[in-house]
Amino acid sequence: MTTSNLSTNPIQTDFSTRTDESVRWTPVQLFAFRVAFIFFIAISIPNNPEWYRHVWEIDWFNLHYRDLYDIARFGSGINLFGNTLFGSSLLGYANWIISFLFSLTAAMLWTFAVRRKAISHYNSLNYWIHAIVRYRAAIGIIGFGFTKLLPVQMPYPSQGLLNTDFGDFTAQKIYWLSIGIVPWYQVFAGVVEIGAGALLFFRKTTFLGAALLFAALGDIVYVNFAYDGGVHVYSSYFVLLAIFLMFPYISALYRVFIKGEKARLSFFVPKFPIWGNNIRIAVKAATIFIFLVVLFYLQWTNFLYDPYKQPSSKGVNKLRGYYEVTSFVINGTELPYNPDDSVRWQEVTFEKWTSMIFKVNKAVPLDLSNGGGDPQRDINRTFEITGTAGGRRVFHYYADTVEHVLYLQDKYKAQPDRRNAVAGVGGDGPGNGSTAEKRIESAGNKVGGIYSDDWISAAAWKNIGDEVNFINPKANSTRRVRELSANKGKFDKRNRMVLKYTLLENGDVRLEGKDENQNDVLILLRKVNRTYVLSTSELEAGNY
Repeated sequence: MTTSNLSTNPIQTDFSTRTDESVRWTPVQLFAFRVAFIFFIAISIPNNPEWYRHVWEIDWFNLHYRDLYDIARFGSGINLFGNTLFGSSLLGYANWIISFLFSLTAAMLWTFAVRRKAISHYNSLNYWIHAIVRYRAAIGIIGFGFTKLLPVQMPYPSQGLLNTDFGDFTAQKIYWLSIGIVPWYQVFAGVVEIGAGALLFFRKTTFLGAALLFAALGDIVYVNFAYDGGVHVYSSYFVLLAIFLMFPYISALYRVFIKGEKARLSFFVPKFPIWGNNIRIAVKAATIFIFLVVLFYLQWTNFLYDPYKQPSSKGVNKLRGYYEVTSFVINGTELPYNPDDSVRWQEVTFEKWTSMIFKVNKAVPLDLSNGGGDPQRDINRTFEITGTAGGRRVFHYYADTVEHVLYLQDKYKAQPDRRNAVAGVGGDGPGNGSTAEKRIESAGNKVGGIYSDDWISAAAWKNIGDEVNFINPKANSTRRVRELSANKGKFDKRNRMVLKYTLLENGDVRLEGKDENQNDVLILLRKVNRTYVLSTSELEAGNY
């Protein structure tokens, strides 16, 4: 980078390229470059074999949105015992530290090995590392941005969430919902992120794209620390890439805007043969087409029919809504309404998709994930329960609409490590420890509390249908068919219920069957048509 008198305007910067090797490097610059080169190669190129297996298995003629999203969203770097050495003391940044220490060591060896050799090729290496980082940052942030441009990353709150007390949400959930209720703001954030990525595809707009990326993702880093969002490392990753891309401009910008001097930025570009230049242009065009055009179309389809954080399958239309529990009978004993009872259900919500939610005064494990889950199976899309306490249980169901039977599974999947966060629902404990609760839990323990894997009969499956066909055919893909087929008939160890539903007058519902502990239950629900001050969303995803 050099400075010279370019015009009569003292605040004017000229950006030019050169193909000669006139710029030389000082020993300090060379060593710093070697460290940076190794470090950014390590964090910008995927080193997980699963990533390459995923790319190999993609059906490029029948794509799913997550096919391209997973190409763009990967973690890399060198992690040799990083988590073992540092544990959680570095808030997830151990990978960066290990990668930097490796780069520092490798740069020392590199310096020793080439100290007597020519150094002119470093200008070419500098060109290529900046090109790699530009494209890595571009496709990564575009993949991130489309989930906001067509708002599915932070969905509009479901009816079950609208009926949850504000104090029963974690800070992270409150932030998600505060964005979800203003979808046009989420769209604006997507425009900023995609705009930054698009600018990074072109060398002459690198600084604008990097500056936009730095500003947008810097805010997201702070938000994740402030609200305990959990993706501070990945958002920090883009901030780091942006800083690297902006660094060559800092000196010239300081001269122009702070000192009022004239400055010129000169960047080295290798001389490409005609065939090499054609390949370069073809790769750029293909990358832009795939990640700006194809990915937009796939995300649009995803938004319309298969939003990745909320279930995509339609629920039973006549069950949808919010209900009060007017009668709750378990093992022949009716439990009167008591807000402190830890067994009796207090309210029930049937979402427009295949989820049933009920509230009970009993502590439940708190899901602190981001709610994305398995992109194909509705049961693993857990945005409804992440960061939500208040004794709310969320069950996914398969509906036999011929026999009017619901086959329900708990969306919370118990983990082998029982040291999960547990959220109370008032008072200071998991419930009131009533005699009825102890008797019922004892009965559940005697029968095991979990249904066998043949809990849904072949006749019921015939009425339920194939889950592959639950959504609009436009949203089907090779990936979705493959993954759902692989899981067909397989069930995780989850709490389960089998309930027969009967539609009564005025929209009321009667549920009768076996609960998760195989107790006999009879539940009467009275439909309540609730209205909300919050306006409905103009951009709700899914086709229900």
